[in-house]
Amino acid sequence: MRPRPSTVQDYLAPSAAHGVKLTRTERWLSKNVLSLDDFERYAKKRLPRPLFGYVSGAAETAQSLAMNRTEFARYAFVPRVLSDTSDRSTQVELLGQTYDAPFAVAPMGIAALSAFRGDIALANAASEHGIPFVLSATSLTPMERVLADDSKRWFQAYLPADMWMIDALLARVEKTQCRTLVVTVDLPVSANRENNVRNGFTMPLRPSLPLAWQGITHPRWSVGVFLRTLVQDGMPHFENSSAQRGVPIVARDVTRDFSNRDRFSWKHIEHIRARWRRHLVLKGILACEDVVRAQAMGIDAVILSNHGGRQLDGAITPLAVLPEVVAAVPGFPVLLDGGVRRGSDVLKAVALGARMVLIGRPFNYAIAVAGECGAAHAFALLKAEISRNLAMLGARSVDELSAAYIRKLTA
Repeated sequence: MRPRPSTVQDYLAPSAAHGVKLTRTERWLSKNVLSLDDFERYAKKRLPRPLFGYVSGAAETAQSLAMNRTEFARYAFVPRVLSDTSDRSTQVELLGQTYDAPFAVAPMGIAALSAFRGDIALANAASEHGIPFVLSATSLTPMERVLADDSKRWFQAYLPADMWMIDALLARVEKTQCRTLVVTVDLPVSANRENNVRNGFTMPLRPSLPLAWQGITHPRWSVGVFLRTLVQDGMPHFENSSAQRGVPIVARDVTRDFSNRDRFSWKHIEHIRARWRRHLVLKGILACEDVVRAQAMGIDAVILSNHGGRQLDGAITPLAVLPEVVAAVPGFPVLLDGGVRRGSDVLKAVALGARMVLIGRPFNYAIAVAGECGAAHAFALLKAEISRNLAMLGARSVDELSAAYIRKLTA
């Protein structure tokens, strides 16, 4: 077990310990961004209102979004003292791979509108920090550019009910280095996201005077992200929703590639399992019986998720169902997302049986603030919190954690 750094500076600036001078951006981040929540505050200033509203918002009343966060406060730690944790490790093994921490970058659509080549920025920083990165089907960067460099990068798909379209997309993914396919199963229809309407976010992207004003009042984004993308990469397209390149974000029929999902069923998952011989993960499950069925079908892992509160408003939180799911499928890899903002949240989920957690919005804010450097800073912050909290819990590794380290509060 190799020792891990215990201070944030060890993670944020390992080069500084060897006399390497930090960049101006690194110095600014070290001074001003002390937690993942800080990124949100700065991203709100830097992103146009419609785009920030799209990233931060959820469905209808945002009840599930709020519950995802508050559920973590229902649990408290029971630490052990006088334990030698000087050689503690944040590493975790999952699906035959060893990762440096028990968290991953959740799939996030249109991340390339939050930062220039945002998917690549996140993927590169994730590789540097030894954590999984999951490329979204609704990304604006071709999978071939992202998945070719690292077999620890995963691909997430939204699939239609047409078998031939499924097979064609799988054939495309198989040509990359991707070893893990994530199929999202909680989006049979598009959600009612009223906040998008209120904030002026539309898809397709429609030019308007309010949108133009947002561009004028956010020149750093307009020049550094949007115009730079147009000049260097051309008009953004939905690149990975099918075997062929999708339509541009301004196309009238942009929603065409995201329809015909309400017929998607377990028979399609059976077909995918037979067709895809690498690791297969289902994302968006909440019912215990669905997890049991997935395991029996040969699925390699599941991600408990209510889509960050962006689909069915009022859906139960992943953390709330985690203990019963883990009890029903002992030894089966169960991951979750939703509401994770601190290293303590990660460790609470791990103590309850999660093998790993996925985090989305905070990492999107990180690239909006400082690109790849921002993502690396975010990962370093979280790693430092996990390592520090492991020491205070009296645990030498995440594998030592169990329900004995945590209690659910009764009030």
